[in-house]
Amino acid sequence: MSDSHRAAAHSKNPDFDLENNPNNTIRRVIAVVSGKGGVGKSMVTSLLAAAMQRTGQKVGILDADITGPSIPKLFGVQNQRPVPTEAGLLPVVSKHGMQVMSINVLLDDAESPVVWRGPILANTVKQFWTDVIWGDLDFMFLDMPPGTGDVPLTVFQSIPLDGIVIVTSPQDLVSMIVKKAVNMAKKMDIPIIGIVENMSHVICPGCGETIKIFGDSVTEELALEWGIPFLGSLPIDPRLTELSDKGQIESAAIDYLDKAIIAMKKIPAKGEPETDTIAPAEETAPASAQGSTQEVTVKKIAIAAEGHSVCEHFGHCEGFNIYTTQNGAIIAQDFLANPGHKPGLLPNLLNDQGVHVVIAGGMGAGAIDIFNEKGIDVITGARGMVDQTIATYLDGKLLSTGSVCHDHQHAGDCGGH
Repeated sequence: MSDSHRAAAHSKNPDFDLENNPNNTIRRVIAVVSGKGGVGKSMVTSLLAAAMQRTGQKVGILDADITGPSIPKLFGVQNQRPVPTEAGLLPVVSKHGMQVMSINVLLDDAESPVVWRGPILANTVKQFWTDVIWGDLDFMFLDMPPGTGDVPLTVFQSIPLDGIVIVTSPQDLVSMIVKKAVNMAKKMDIPIIGIVENMSHVICPGCGETIKIFGDSVTEELALEWGIPFLGSLPIDPRLTELSDKGQIESAAIDYLDKAIIAMKKIPAKGEPETDTIAPAEETAPASAQGSTQEVTVKKIAIAAEGHSVCEHFGHCEGFNIYTTQNGAIIAQDFLANPGHKPGLLPNLLNDQGVHVVIAGGMGAGAIDIFNEKGIDVITGARGMVDQTIATYLDGKLLSTGSVCHDHQHAGDCGGH
């Protein structure tokens, strides 16, 4: 949202406009909203914030869901307490440097219910904006309560949002509720960055098959109908549940939201030249689907790794270093652990991650066939350190030897990976 756009929106209700703490410089403010509860809004908020932080941005999360706060638990800071100073409260900080403010880090008992009326809830969120010393942030994410009640209304009117991300799920009933959130944002001149669909499918741990337990989704079609970018979907992933329970969500080496991250990066920081709208996320496609003469704007490259080295056998690697690149430059890096040796699992898993290129020392013919069917390029015969391998690939100097696993001790199962 440009400064002039924001000023125009707030001029309608100048009495509501809140000044931030003078010790803060917050360049972009993103609210994550949902039309109803239970769609995984806090999970999406956490993954977006953690992904932005991994790209080198300074990030904080304001937990505006006062009656259902879950952000402290996700980041493992529920036992910390903010530090009071004369200038304001210092937020708690996670193991990896995420700044967090939530009602749950202020309560003596995190399980005590917050039984407050709407105006008190809204005023608490205001104080998190005015009284907390966030310092210098590139991005602040607001985890909003569901619906269109007092707190969302107060935030939309009072805090200078640069845009919102709407979280939904595949059920048909949700589309009506999402439309209410869309209409509220448009009515109040708040830019909509896009829609994320959570719980879109399940990946079978045995065969890697994608199972749409709610049936075929219409979210992407509705986003197109409403003129809103579709920013991707997240499956029901037990690994995320495990990391959430351990308070380690920012360690999730799982990035289903690359389109959302690209869209975030296009939002101009306050003080930068204005843009009329938030540009939609770039479309990604496998190199094989675009042809050798077209440049791939955004690409994901997965390297089978064993420690810091390229693994000799694709199916038996420790995990995959996944690099997201834009115009040949790395913009994000994650690690995806190898979940095990089951036929067809890894090709389907990497396809679900949006990977365009897979690099390994050797790979079974079965896995190569699956990747080829999915339009994913395969480079085998790679050796040496992972960081040097990705650099060589980006320089256009990494050539495939066509190495196929068929003559080593794992020949019986390598082909299925």
